[in-house]
Amino acid sequence: MSDDAPDSTIRDIADTARWVAFNRALESERPDALFHDRHARRLAGERGAAIARRMPRAATSAWSTIVRTCIFDEIVLRLVNRERAGAVVNLAAGLDTRPYRLALPATLRWVEVDLAPMVAYKEEALAGERPGCTVERVALDLADRAARRQLFARLAGLAERVLVVSEGLLIYLPEEEVTALAADLAAQPSFHWWLIDLRSARLLAYLQKGWNRRLEKAGAAFRFAPQAGADFFRPFGWQALENRSFWAEGERLGRRIPLGWFYRLLAWLIPRRREERLRMSSGVLLGRMQQDALGAPGASVCEFESTAIR
Repeated sequence: MSDDAPDSTIRDIADTARWVAFNRALESERPDALFHDRHARRLAGERGAAIARRMPRAATSAWSTIVRTCIFDEIVLRLVNRERAGAVVNLAAGLDTRPYRLALPATLRWVEVDLAPMVAYKEEALAGERPGCTVERVALDLADRAARRQLFARLAGLAERVLVVSEGLLIYLPEEEVTALAADLAAQPSFHWWLIDLRSARLLAYLQKGWNRRLEKAGAAFRFAPQAGADFFRPFGWQALENRSFWAEGERLGRRIPLGWFYRLLAWLIPRRREERLRMSSGVLLGRMQQDALGAPGASVCEFESTAIR
């Protein structure tokens, strides 16, 4: 995963991590930054900046990265500091630096899983930096189901209550892979929570039209957005505990979606458009279901909506 040229072409899935890191760098450098990731620009490199400049609808991409980062930060901190999560397993961790920038207890075990080139690049880039907790990096192709199951069985022993994070991962997977991953995670009793982000089927079609031509050649096409939303995961042992709309959270955080005035006008004129927008993108905290409740309808979902939206 070398960074020897500011090529703006996405060559593989790892380049999407550079793109995301550059967006985090832009937020970190604002005078009113919502978070500070001092490693983001170095990790993104010139390639990350070039990709961000050339990708269509770059402003929307940056906005969603910023809002998602804030949502995930808040949930991770709460589960670790208040709900006694003793370990975090970050799947397809990319260039995330939460162990270096969040106030995490030193006793926390944080495990990052990603492809070998990404792990090697990150180890080199962050050499000499000290995280706030114990960090382990595992080089693994998550598509290798046998190796994945073996790893999950080992990581399940790290703590009684483990939080699994897969930020920006599921959208790249075919539905059958998401199904298998959900089942494999649910098979480990200590995996209490699974933090994910979802897009609506309608938004997926929009993203595919705008970006997939560039992403398909790199094996990084957008694929997954279940019609059922978070309820998709119920048959596999997971129910939604929180559903945080990116649109609503962006309003709360002062990071409104580009052209937000237009969407707010539509929401006022056509109420159903507001509901559609709220469900376009969301951060979802899933929790384990009791065995006798698997597949049962009507699980409660705590929906967070900003009171700033009218």
